[in-house]
Amino acid sequence: MTQFLLRLVVSAVAVIVAQRLFWPYVRVEGEGGEALLAALLFALVLGLLNALVRPLLLLLTCPLNLVTLGLFVFVVNAAVFWMATLVPVGVQVEGFLGALIGSLAVSVCSAIASLFIK
Repeated sequence: MTQFLLRLVVSAVAVIVAQRLFWPYVRVEGEGGEALLAALLFALVLGLLNALVRPLLLLLTCPLNLVTLGLFVFVVNAAVFWMATLVPVGVQVEGFLGALIGSLAVSVCSAIASLFIK
């Protein structure tokens, strides 16, 4: 349970970092604690979508993944990130580029944090 909460916090911090680095593309509403709460809720929604929807999308896009040598996974990740922004928790993205940048930022931060969480 603590590992899940740690990953949730890491994802929330990654969303806030993405907002700081890529302001016009990724936006978190609020200031201070309100922004952190919005990012935590967004990270929870993103985690649920990654667990439920992403495997189905990867299965459906398997031929495209094979043709593009796995690069289409970035598009699937961006689509899941964009779907998470449809839930009104306080995180918004500007178009596909915003979703792609946001998903890359969260993926990189989560990958780095998972090296230390184990």
